[in-house]
Amino acid sequence: MNEKIKPFETKMEKSLDALREEYSTIRAGRANPHLLDKIRVDYYGTPSALQAVANISVPEARIIQIQPWEAKLIKDIEKAILASDLGLTPSNDGKVIRLVFPELTEERRKELVKDVKKKAENAKVAVRNIRRDANDAIKKAAKANEMSEDEQKQAEDEIQKMTDKFVAEIDKEMEAKSKEILTV
Repeated sequence: MNEKIKPFETKMEKSLDALREEYSTIRAGRANPHLLDKIRVDYYGTPSALQAVANISVPEARIIQIQPWEAKLIKDIEKAILASDLGLTPSNDGKVIRLVFPELTEERRKELVKDVKKKAENAKVAVRNIRRDANDAIKKAAKANEMSEDEQKQAEDEIQKMTDKFVAEIDKEMEAKSKEILTV
């Protein structure tokens, strides 16, 4: 692969990773501990990841159980969950916090699928913008006589193949997430 193209492939890879991360925070009616990845809890004055201050488990398909390592953290964890955009109400028994995921309505599932498709489209736009930047860089290099016309054509073909590969991967991720959401 052409060395001038390598950084653009890395950028496309990052766009795909960002999409996967966004998808991991979308609730699909099943308990997924990754939904809590972005939640921060005040731990001795430092905002800390929930995973760093508690044990998180999924005892049943629609329940996440959070067991703080220090009992006094229960109130802070509850506050952080309520302040997040999860839309879940935590319940605790003094030792553990439970998050119960309600069944998603058909309407809500369709909304989530629309959101999934929108996020995928944004990722595709990002990949296409990276392709444009890569093609611009190749044209500049050709203009500056750093590469021949054949090398330019070959590099542009490589960039297009790379773009097609990442767009197909984005479509695959979107299909998988949509199927997961629509599965009752």
